[in-house]
Amino acid sequence: MILPTLTFPFPRRFAGVLSLLCLMLVAACATPDAASRDFFDPHEAENRRMHEFNRGFDRSLLRPVAHAYAAAVPDDIETVIIRFAENLSLPADVVNNVLQLNMRAAFRDTARFVVNTTVGLGGFFDPASEMGMAAPSNTDFGHTLHVWGAREGAYIELPLIGPSTARDTFGMFVDLFTNPLTYVIDSPENLAGTAAGVASGLSRRDKFSDTIDQILYESADSYALSRSIFLQNRRFKLGGTGGDTYTDPYDGAGGAPASALVEDPYDE
Repeated sequence: MILPTLTFPFPRRFAGVLSLLCLMLVAACATPDAASRDFFDPHEAENRRMHEFNRGFDRSLLRPVAHAYAAAVPDDIETVIIRFAENLSLPADVVNNVLQLNMRAAFRDTARFVVNTTVGLGGFFDPASEMGMAAPSNTDFGHTLHVWGAREGAYIELPLIGPSTARDTFGMFVDLFTNPLTYVIDSPENLAGTAAGVASGLSRRDKFSDTIDQILYESADSYALSRSIFLQNRRFKLGGTGGDTYTDPYDGAGGAPASALVEDPYDE
């Protein structure tokens, strides 16, 4: 399951809650590190029930809406909307890169945001890529927690969102507050970013339709396959796999099952 990450203008008074959440996260993740084994899934029964709910939601609503959206909206317009949503997410990437002390990526994302917001007319166009600038870092607070040493924690299947971990679930909540644009853009203007995020998510669902359908509806155990693809891809993205025995499911020479040799639809 994939849905766009929505950004809402939460009040600043919630900022104090974030420190408490981070402390809770350190304690909550003081469990066997999932990088040392295939997975840590102590809540599998509950996760499987949530997975079935998510499959039903996808089958009855998300998939048909995504197909209808893609059929109704020209490809060029979809691309423009995706660019706009990606550009609005860059300030949050900058914040997380600073928290990770990755200043090179922070400066690159800042430069990309400035160029695409000005020359690119708010991000509807992507002159930064045409100028050869580095691709966006696409980081998040879950990545930041990883850099800080927080463990992955238990695997979790979230309602509507899908695969996650204890660390990334806390990170998603904090990411609602990390984008500076939520504090400078008032309502209803800020709804444009939310709408673009929803539209971008629908585009991704349609783009990866064959892959997602294969995982959710054609595999013998869609829950286990979703868990495997998500965890392996997430660990690979974070740069640590817990040993040389890790097999990248996206390397065709790695001996992975054919069903895993696909683009990860859970990767934002």
